[in-house]
Amino acid sequence: MLTFEEKYNAIVNKDVSYEGVFITGVKTTNIFCRPICTARKPKPENVRFFESVQEAMQHGFRPCKVCKPLEPLEATPKAYEQIIKELTQKPYLRLKDQDLRVRGIDPATIRRWFKKHHNITFHAFQRMLRLNNAYRQISNGEKVTATAYDSGFESLSGFGESYQSIFGSSPTQSTGTGVIVITRFTTPLGPMYACATDDGICLCEFTDRRMLETEFKDLRKRLNAVILPGTNPHLEQLQAQMSEYFEGKRQTFDLQLLTPGTDFQNEVWKILQKIPYGQTASYKEQAIKLQRPEAVRAVASANGHNRVAIVIPCHRVIGSNGQLTGYAGGLARKQWLLDFERKNAGNHIDSESKKSLKHANP
Repeated sequence: MLTFEEKYNAIVNKDVSYEGVFITGVKTTNIFCRPICTARKPKPENVRFFESVQEAMQHGFRPCKVCKPLEPLEATPKAYEQIIKELTQKPYLRLKDQDLRVRGIDPATIRRWFKKHHNITFHAFQRMLRLNNAYRQISNGEKVTATAYDSGFESLSGFGESYQSIFGSSPTQSTGTGVIVITRFTTPLGPMYACATDDGICLCEFTDRRMLETEFKDLRKRLNAVILPGTNPHLEQLQAQMSEYFEGKRQTFDLQLLTPGTDFQNEVWKILQKIPYGQTASYKEQAIKLQRPEAVRAVASANGHNRVAIVIPCHRVIGSNGQLTGYAGGLARKQWLLDFERKNAGNHIDSESKKSLKHANP
């Protein structure tokens, strides 16, 4: 369990890895905040920590107007969410500043939001969606000229330059480069990125993961692909199942995964998926199951290279002494996930399990 000092240091440092792990109550104001709140920090003697917003409210505290702890952290504003959905469905659309103003959206504000949360401008986001659409059409045998105009480009030369800048070749010259689609979604523990190809989910990570850029670079190299915004059935299924997981309604994932790596890494990741919900295993136990008892360090390294957090549950691995070991999402998140699963284990049967029982007992 986290100590008072650890929690207080987290709010002083505004550490995002503690998002969803605890809530800070301020006795002098009866206000509760999330760990990264930018409001002035209270003195330790005026602080009370709670496990959830519900507990804080039950004790008479009200939500902070600065950090808004009742809302998902860094959730996409509803208006932006609608625009992303519309552009994904109709990538040929070109929303200019005046179009945004008509919708009651300040162009400068949405540009800053996209730059912060997607690391590209809003107009670049639109262009990437159009290029993703164009790539798929050309791959399916569509003519380049028709594809360019169908995708919302105003000239063939502009389309060709944009396409070559992303794929490294002209639309008429295939280099075998593929597309990895990326999306962003929120969870009780903070926002996550998810990536997928037509072959399955290849990444699911918290957006504050330190090695995220390295993982993106490694994926692009291993799959000979570029990463573009968008969605596909695998990503839609992932978000639906992840939502069920955090609601305590799902204990196993039924997703198609794409996990490029060494044979040994893939063996380790398969063993990881066999650790039951609500239980833990050590690196040594994993090594023994692989019939490689001497490979504890190699197993730990493979765990650390897992790109599909929660779905491939590396958070269920602890030290042989029972202590928490490293976790890319932060030890506070790891402890929360373990506590959450232990609390919910046995509370329900997954929908897939229910189907199996129905067939077994008609």
